[in-house]
Amino acid sequence: MKILVTGGAGYIGSHTIIDIVENTNHEVVSIDNFSNSEPETFERIEQITGKRVKNYDIDLTAYNSLKELFFEKEGPIDGIIHFAALKAVGESVEKPVEYYHNNLNGMLNLLKCVQKYKVKHFIFSSSCTVYGNADMQPVTEETPTKLPESPYGYTKLIGENILRDFSKTKAGFSAISLRYFNPVGAHSSGLNGELPKGRPNNLVPIVTQYASGWIEDLTVYGDDYETRDGTAIRDYIHVMDIAHAHVLALEYLENQIESKPYEVFNLGTGIGVTVLEVLNSFIKATGMNLDYQIGKRRSGDVACIYANNSKARNSLHWDPKYTIDDAMLTAWQWQEQLNKAKHGDTVHL
Repeated sequence: MKILVTGGAGYIGSHTIIDIVENTNHEVVSIDNFSNSEPETFERIEQITGKRVKNYDIDLTAYNSLKELFFEKEGPIDGIIHFAALKAVGESVEKPVEYYHNNLNGMLNLLKCVQKYKVKHFIFSSSCTVYGNADMQPVTEETPTKLPESPYGYTKLIGENILRDFSKTKAGFSAISLRYFNPVGAHSSGLNGELPKGRPNNLVPIVTQYASGWIEDLTVYGDDYETRDGTAIRDYIHVMDIAHAHVLALEYLENQIESKPYEVFNLGTGIGVTVLEVLNSFIKATGMNLDYQIGKRRSGDVACIYANNSKARNSLHWDPKYTIDDAMLTAWQWQEQLNKAKHGDTVHL
């Protein structure tokens, strides 16, 4: 199949491209305007896989550019994996209009092209934030969604609803929403990982950058949650496990005997880990100490969420292989590559 990956230079998008190239015969093309990524990502993908992936620098919110510069030029597309979105929970609280404009208009324009150019399959990068403050843990795909705690989360819930409704109207089309929990870690080569522009918003790159002296403080947001150590509980899933789930989801959409127009899958380990446990895992994996401070709860955060992943295991035959210690070690190996590049050593990044 010919697969379009939007946000292909991003954290999960780039790892998914690597997995597709290494484990399938699909042709991959990317769209990424580098709003929160960098062109050098495709050099790293080539280092790892030996293949250069073509990227189009297009803003998905500009429909005519998307239609004319990509779909009419690139030819028939069999499937789309849609990652491209603004994704910082805290920032979305501060900039809700920007998040609604980017995340929803980008998806709507893609679906217009799906309809016009007869794309068969669509995989949406969703989030466990659609569960909000769930009443029971772990959450399953049947757990009722709630009004999310942030505009970012709400764009994911709206995106799911748009895709579900669209799927009902288009014969021969099937779609999946993959609800990620907390992606962490880096490629086992150490050559590709998470590198947000500016100060990171996610815990693990904050930890690795703090340990490297890139940022001056490490704050744990809240130690008064009703959890075993007072800090928030999340389900930290290695990025390569998430990436491989997309390859399996493509196979599922292509090979399913009875076509289901729309399905949802949780992607998590099924294990809840506190923030302090993540910090201790980093210390264990690297032998480094972390001098953190406790701050107030962060707006938009929920106290606890982790997955029941049995549906993905049974239907997609997905088997997460990496532990939180694996994730922290690979994240640090990636950070060490960044440290060498920053100090002028000959590391190709």
